[in-house]
Amino acid sequence: MTPLTEAPLAPPSKALLALEARTVLEFGSAVLSSPLLRLAPTGDGGPVLVLPGFVADDVSTAPLRLTLKTRGYNAHGWSLGRNLGPTPKVIAGLNNLVEELHDKYGRRVRLVGWSLGGIYARYLARMHPNSVRQVVTLGSPFRMRAHDDSNASKLLESMAENFSHEYREHLAVGEYDRTPMPVPSTAIYSKTDGIVRWEACLEQRTKLTESIEVRGSHCGLGHNPSAVYAVLDRLAQPGHSWKPFQAPLTLRHMYPKAHHSPSPTTV
Repeated sequence: MTPLTEAPLAPPSKALLALEARTVLEFGSAVLSSPLLRLAPTGDGGPVLVLPGFVADDVSTAPLRLTLKTRGYNAHGWSLGRNLGPTPKVIAGLNNLVEELHDKYGRRVRLVGWSLGGIYARYLARMHPNSVRQVVTLGSPFRMRAHDDSNASKLLESMAENFSHEYREHLAVGEYDRTPMPVPSTAIYSKTDGIVRWEACLEQRTKLTESIEVRGSHCGLGHNPSAVYAVLDRLAQPGHSWKPFQAPLTLRHMYPKAHHSPSPTTV
């Protein structure tokens, strides 16, 4: 259960926002910890689509995609340029891309989305449940409500007039009014996220959904060793026998006990 209340969520503090600068150190630790990732299970050659966060592009997800490729996946960027919000071009491109990858490989697509990219990933899973196998989000505030705020809200709102009408209609229904995800879904989050409130990044606990807490910044989640190991572990789950995340004993110190979002009936 999360401490989310009816009161509006304020943005993370200025102190946490300033701590986002540690992403440089986190990238260095990711390079040094590459042997750790060899403990993760290998992939099966299936397609993985990695979606960048707000104002980011495929360059930001290149390290994660390289790791996925070296661990046995056919990892793809979105090739839609900089993520400036859910414009008609982005929404049409994503819908087409999921179907193209599904047709190309003859296999359902795994989706990994960072921040706003994770919100897109959840949208795609609901729109294409027969083409999407699994969703993993990294610091994605998909449970933000209309009165909640983040340190990226003002910039995002300044671009809202360019957003897709189709996507606006989709967002008109909040997460608390939706049924659980139709595919296995994992929400990775950090309590020291300086961009979005961690309480808005939590998944409900169901037979096919979970939340995983890691320690780190928002801008470093794509190369945070704990987050990347969890991504690799989750993507390797067989589609017919998905089980919740359980870190190896030697790595459990990297994962605090996770919170989960309350179900719609408890809000």
